[in-house]
Amino acid sequence: MANKDLEIKDKVKKNYTEVVTRNQSGCGCSSSCCSGSDSKEDKAKELAAKMDYSIEELESAFAEANYGLGCGNPGAIANLKAGETVLDLGCGAGFDVFLAARQVGENGKVIGVDMTEAMIEKARANAVKNGINNVEFILGEIEELPLADNSIDVIISNCVINLSPAKAKVFAEAKRVLKNGGRLAISDILKAKDFPAAIKDNLDNFSSCITGSIEKDQLLSILDELEFKNIEVERKNNSAEIVEDWISGIDINNYIYSAYIRAKK
Repeated sequence: MANKDLEIKDKVKKNYTEVVTRNQSGCGCSSSCCSGSDSKEDKAKELAAKMDYSIEELESAFAEANYGLGCGNPGAIANLKAGETVLDLGCGAGFDVFLAARQVGENGKVIGVDMTEAMIEKARANAVKNGINNVEFILGEIEELPLADNSIDVIISNCVINLSPAKAKVFAEAKRVLKNGGRLAISDILKAKDFPAAIKDNLDNFSSCITGSIEKDQLLSILDELEFKNIEVERKNNSAEIVEDWISGIDINNYIYSAYIRAKK
C-alpha cells in the first residue's frame, strides 16, 4: 500500500477512535457538526433523524450505538428478510447491525467488520448489554474481508466506502463474499465536482467523508467492470440537509451529495 494510502487509513482510524473515546458524534468529528453544547445522544439522534431512521429506531434499546456517523439508512433500502446473512462494511459501534439483526430474526445473522479496535470493542459490549445473539463483530479491513466466498446474502454500509483509498478492491471483495443473487444496499457520499486544493489536501476532510468521495460515473464504472447487475444510484432528496454542516468555508453542497447505491451479484 502506498504511503499516502497508509497515512489516510491511519488518520481515519485515529479520528474514529476518538469518536468512541471522547463520546462524540457526527462526521468523523473533525467538522463543526461535532461541536456545540448538545449531549452526544441528542446530537447523534438529531443527525440520524435526517437519514431516514424512524423515531422507534432512534429510541431503541441499543440507540447508544448511534454516533450519527452516516449519510443515510442502508436498512431502509435493503429489504432484509428473515433468515438472511448480512454484512455491514465499517460497522462502527453496531447501530445498523443491531437494526438489521431484528429484521433477519434469530435464524439470520448480521456480521459487522470495522478496522477500528475501539469501535469493535464498543459494538461487542453493546451486543452483550442488550442480549443480541445473532450478531458478530470482526476486526478487519473492508479491502480484505475476513470472510468466506459466497457466504453473504446482503451487504450494507453507511458512509464508509468513501473512506477507503482502494474502492475498487472494496467492491471486488464485496462481490467475492456475496452469494449469487446477493445484493448491495449502501448509503455513501459521491462527489459532484473537484474540490479546491486546500480542501483536498487536508486529511481531516478525507476522514470526514468528504474528499475521499468519487464521482457517480467512476462508481458505475467499478460496478460495471465487476459485472454487478441492476445497478441503481439515487441522490437523496435531503442530501443538502445531511451534509450542510460537514465543513466550513465553502458551500459543501456544490461538491458532494448523499446517495443510495443498490446492485446485485
